Amino acid sequence: MQKLDNIDIKILKILQENARISNLELAEMVNLSPTPCARRVKILEETGVISDYQVKINQRALGYQLSVFIAISMDKHTAERFDNFEQKLREFPEVVSCSVVTGRSEDYLIKAMVKNMAHYEEFLLHRLNKIEGVQQVHTSFELREVFSRSVTQ
Repeated sequence: MQKLDNIDIKILKILQENARISNLELAEMVNLSPTPCARRVKILEETGVISDYQVKINQRALGYQLSVFIAISMDKHTAERFDNFEQKLREFPEVVSCSVVTGRSEDYLIKAMVKNMAHYEEFLLHRLNKIEGVQQVHTSFELREVFSRSVTQ
């Protein structure tokens, strides 16, 4: 693991807020000249601290009004069953994240975005529950996301 100093941490925080910021603006904000700033960003990328640059899409602007957390229990705990489930789940555009979890009776916790309750019903009954091995599903609807971020030390 790379040792990060305060400047690296500032760079990461700024890039999380605005990954499109110019190197010149970034350098000014962290009190560096442009060349050393660009070098630091390049090192953060090469060492895997910065793994990707992405566009964050406002799902609601695209009509996806409901955010759903779905806890799923599988009937068998085999590698083949889990691999099949995960592969099928990747095919559903509504699913925005999927985690294997412990400390609960369920095996997976997924987050999905749907347009409305009818869309959720179709997703649940005609696709999610049809995946081989899905035994039980527990749904919670998100009222509002307070915040979402990455850890920067």
